[in-house]
Amino acid sequence: MSRILLVGCGKMGQALLEGWLGQGKAKDMVVVVEPFAATADIVRARGVSVFATAAEVPAAFTPEIVLLAVKPQSMVEAMPPVARFATHGATYLSIAAGKTIAGFEAAFGNRAAVVRAMPNTPAAVGRGITVLCANAHVGAAARSACESLMTAVGETAWIEDEALMDPVTAVSGSGPAYVFLLIEHLAAAGVAAGLPEDLALRLARATVSGAGELAHRASESAEQLRKNVTSPGGTTAAALEVLMAPDGLAPLMTRAIAAASRRSRELAG
Repeated sequence: MSRILLVGCGKMGQALLEGWLGQGKAKDMVVVVEPFAATADIVRARGVSVFATAAEVPAAFTPEIVLLAVKPQSMVEAMPPVARFATHGATYLSIAAGKTIAGFEAAFGNRAAVVRAMPNTPAAVGRGITVLCANAHVGAAARSACESLMTAVGETAWIEDEALMDPVTAVSGSGPAYVFLLIEHLAAAGVAAGLPEDLALRLARATVSGAGELAHRASESAEQLRKNVTSPGGTTAAALEVLMAPDGLAPLMTRAIAAASRRSRELAG
């Protein structure tokens, strides 16, 4: 079991910590750095050691994985205090959007082992998906350890080309927001069609979450699941004629993903 230094314990950090503890990871194998007292108290109540700064972490604790779970704009301040762990052979695992492997190599040394990861917010309920990308200095054991840590909150996948992190961020990192927007507009359309607002929202939420669970469990493709619901000449077919028109959902989603990918590249630069 790897020793872990978790730097930052916001929503994603807490989801990861809960996932590790839920899998039976020993509490003394995890140390958390969290400056906010209220959050630190939550961590401490779980029986995990927590410090306000990385400088306070005891010298005797030498983590094998340093997981950086701070916001991208806070990374500049977070990196220098944990650079010392590179000399002990620690692997740095970052879940910050837009922060490149090259940037971490510049901070920790060009021979530092670095894994960049992009999880998404369904990790909070154990249904996230994380895509990981490692530099050449990450060995098989460290790669396996990083994957194991992220499977505590959902599925994982690996890519070898870091440039793919931009569309990954656009599709899965930002993707939950698109689904929530779908719920909003599906409910609003129901209200426009005459439904009471509370019923429309209830129907939209239950339908989207239920369809997502069905897609998760089913062996069929999304295309086949769609066809299963669509009777020729029926109500679903009438709606799909609008959504699948040349100016419908497909080109709109393509433009949205392209915009998010472009912004991800800009933030990395």
